[in-house]
Amino acid sequence: MTFRGSLARSILFASAYALATIGGRMTVIDGTSLSMVWPAAGVLVLWFCAQRDPRTRWMDALALVLITFAANLATGAGGRLAVIFVVANVGQIALFLWLFRGRQPPPGGEAPSEEGGRQELTRLRDLWILLGAAAAGTGLGALVVVTGMWLISGDVTWLPGALWMARNTASVLLIGGVGLRVSGAWHRRPADWTWRRLRPWAQRAWRSTGRWRVAEYTAMIVCSVAAYWFTFAFLHGLPVAFALISLTVWAGLRMPTTFVVCHGLLGGAAAVLFTFYRSGLFAGIADHATRALVVQLFIGMVAVIGLALALGRDERRALMRQLTAEKADLAAQKEQAQQHGQLLTAIIDSMADGLTVIDAEGRVLLRNAATVRLLGGRTSPDDQVAGTGYYGLFHLDGRPMADDETAYARVIAGEEHARHDMLVRNADTPEGRILTVSGTRLVDEHGVPRAVVVVHDVTAERRHRDELAAFAGVVAHDLQNPLAAMRGWTDAAADALQDLPAHPMVADAENSLVRAQRAGGRMRALIDDLLAYATARDAAIQPVTVDLGRLVTDIASARADAAIAAGTPMPRFGIGALHRVQADPALVRQLFDNLIGNAIKYTAPDVAPAIDIRSADREDGRVTVTITDNGIGIPEGQHEAIFGNFHRAHTAGSFAGTGLGLGICQRIVHRHGGVISAADEPGGGSRFSFTLPAAVPAPATGELVTAEGGGDRIV
Repeated sequence: MTFRGSLARSILFASAYALATIGGRMTVIDGTSLSMVWPAAGVLVLWFCAQRDPRTRWMDALALVLITFAANLATGAGGRLAVIFVVANVGQIALFLWLFRGRQPPPGGEAPSEEGGRQELTRLRDLWILLGAAAAGTGLGALVVVTGMWLISGDVTWLPGALWMARNTASVLLIGGVGLRVSGAWHRRPADWTWRRLRPWAQRAWRSTGRWRVAEYTAMIVCSVAAYWFTFAFLHGLPVAFALISLTVWAGLRMPTTFVVCHGLLGGAAAVLFTFYRSGLFAGIADHATRALVVQLFIGMVAVIGLALALGRDERRALMRQLTAEKADLAAQKEQAQQHGQLLTAIIDSMADGLTVIDAEGRVLLRNAATVRLLGGRTSPDDQVAGTGYYGLFHLDGRPMADDETAYARVIAGEEHARHDMLVRNADTPEGRILTVSGTRLVDEHGVPRAVVVVHDVTAERRHRDELAAFAGVVAHDLQNPLAAMRGWTDAAADALQDLPAHPMVADAENSLVRAQRAGGRMRALIDDLLAYATARDAAIQPVTVDLGRLVTDIASARADAAIAAGTPMPRFGIGALHRVQADPALVRQLFDNLIGNAIKYTAPDVAPAIDIRSADREDGRVTVTITDNGIGIPEGQHEAIFGNFHRAHTAGSFAGTGLGLGICQRIVHRHGGVISAADEPGGGSRFSFTLPAAVPAPATGELVTAEGGGDRIV
């Protein structure tokens, strides 16, 4: 709220407090300085509970002091007595606010804010907090008043203090209760609420009330007016005040809480007015102070009974609504869980792969239809896992599989993950089926292990691989044999031409034979690369621990020997401390041989190739290998394209090739779950980097060595 709004609120409450103070002083009891009623106590509570702006607090406190002092002086109280009343009211409201704000927790079990609780009256606990804070605050005020009167007159009696405490507590319960109820309803209004909505809201409330409810409201008002009028107008001195409490009970059990507190306020006002004019039940009490005390006790009792019944009923209804909402939420969650369960079951049953969940005792907890189909229709008897012989499980080489070799048994024995291939052959599957089985270990909240087994049919894949191997054999036999024959005939023809005398036609024939021999060589290289590419793509990987240091040293030695035999510049190798990897040794050898061969081939004429090979650990359990050279480099913009099939970056010059070498390298790296890339070396040349799975453990092997040609020597 803005400062102007806070100031306007302070002025409004200060004016109301001044009127309430003057009105209370108009009921001063004869022979005393105390009033029969003190509505200013309730207004004071509403004032300081509603006003929280720290910029106006000092003005509120000053206004309280000035209004209290001036009103008491204006209504006949002496200066010293007015000072006592000021101190009593200030101490009373200060203690009340400290107790009420600090002890009233917000809803939902949240911690109170710095300004205290929510300061509403919606729960039975709020009533007891309000009553306790009011009693403590008015008790302090009563103590100040009694002490002040004793200092002034030297006479001490308990009656003025009791009257102060009773009338102020009743005022806080009734006026403060009405204000807190109205304030709470106002603050809970919708954010877009306007005064224009009041009339439609009242019309809807009237229509939803019902005829019988309207009749009950009417009966309550009529009976209350008649009962209070008859009791206080005609029954003088008779102790029948308890009969009026029945109306409060009726209202507390049936009517809204705001109606109940307003009913108590109006009933209390009627009791005070009748008693003040010497009429009604309490008019027969001779002592004025005692009469005022009794009527205040009656008002306070009516207020407490009505609020206790109404708030207790509201709290029970709120709990019932909460319980109903929780039941509805639980039912919705249960229905949603059932739907999710049905969806999950449908998804599992629609899987092409078999899925089974088995506990440590061998009980099948979950199994989809694909599992039964892949096992040849064999289901576990009594949902208990049987032996491998029952299902007809074999190794791929035909050996029967033992019970403890299955993925389920290995996972239950302690392995986190288990994987193996197996052959299923039984009476229902005589042709046999090859399956890849993977098991994962799960532990429940009690530490009991369970195995999740997934079965995948790889029969078609293995058949495709076998067909590929057969095709490779056909290619190797049916294509390379004619090439070998052609190479033999061209060599024989070349030898025959060498014995003929020089002639232009003989020279042309020799040139043609050379071209034919080169074409045959290119055809043989293409067939070899195609076979290598197909093998790198589809052959089964058999990963083992590979010592890259030994592997690269062996390849470097072979390349050095080849350079000596061909009479080409001797390559120089810088081989770092290379790591061990978990990979297929044949494919990894082909990978390094292709990259090293490319580095040697794509070097400028009359330049000795220099190749550097290093490896480094990665945080993800892999090894990065880097191969750099001093070659002619990679043309701009082709660093990714060179890994494509049949792509040749250098089409000009004498660099022969099919364009499949780097594609084969990429296939090998990808099949090991790694990545490969190419970049330019800052000093000239190229740098190829790729990743392979690290062996466990992965120690470095060897020291930095160099290899250079020089006879058959490797240093």
